Amino acid sequence: MIDVTLLGTAALMPLPGRALTAAALCCMGRCLLLDCGEGTQVAARAAGVSLMSADVVALTHYHGDHIFGLPGLLQTLTSQGREAPLTVVGPEGLEDAMAPVMKLAGRLSFDVRLVRLPPEGLRLRDVHAAWPEGARLAAFPTRHRVPSQGYLFALARAGRFMPERAAALGVPVRLWKALQNGEAVEVSGRMVTPDEVTGAPRRGLKVAFTGDTSPCESIVEAAREADLLICEATFPSDGDAALALERGHMTFSQAGALAAEAGARRLWLCHYSQRVEDPEACAPAARARFPGAVCGADGMRMTLAYE
Repeated sequence: MIDVTLLGTAALMPLPGRALTAAALCCMGRCLLLDCGEGTQVAARAAGVSLMSADVVALTHYHGDHIFGLPGLLQTLTSQGREAPLTVVGPEGLEDAMAPVMKLAGRLSFDVRLVRLPPEGLRLRDVHAAWPEGARLAAFPTRHRVPSQGYLFALARAGRFMPERAAALGVPVRLWKALQNGEAVEVSGRMVTPDEVTGAPRRGLKVAFTGDTSPCESIVEAAREADLLICEATFPSDGDAALALERGHMTFSQAGALAAEAGARRLWLCHYSQRVEDPEACAPAARARFPGAVCGADGMRMTLAYE
């Protein structure tokens, strides 16, 4: 299962009840933080999300409304006695962008590891052993005014365990759990792999997060049949389409069209301009393209489970 929580849904400047961009994905007691705008810590506390359990902070780009919460978060984690390293990932320019952040944060009690994601993504169990075997974070390119990328969190699901196959191969019952967790085991001098005792892989879970972007094909591909697409909807109406394109953003209608083209199962809208006083008033434009579109709000939470 994955718990997804929106921590900030504002663009450019925070508003009462609307912090700047951030979202948390939690699984097996561990957490992945997507962006870290101003107000993230307060919003996380209000939503009951422990950022002490965050192993990765994934930054979509380096505009202030997506990273200004990071120096304070690093300071807080130090004051709470964190010792485990924290991995920070982002697009081109990560080291330069993080230099002033680290200076503002001051001396820390833990290491901050700066990582550019490889094309195949990051196996989260390599970051912390508590993550499930199939949990992976990958990046996809987006179209903004600066180097930017969105993220796809995928939780693969192995095929059904076949105890009769394990027994036929002579695997002791005490080793079945390791095979179910995706680990190979040694039996009578040879390695038995999980694929030998499981059926075909089953449908897993996918969550896509766009960050700031104009519509682009890479988002459609990344969000293909995603269980949840968290998509920016900065501008309220189709009349803002030219301005949205100029500034590297989307309208409500464009976000809905993108989700429909991707065949996503759910769509959460976020990153509202301060002009959007009431997102629900703008929602019909998105729902005309994607009927299930939901206006995201700070603290909104959903648990995604396997079918």
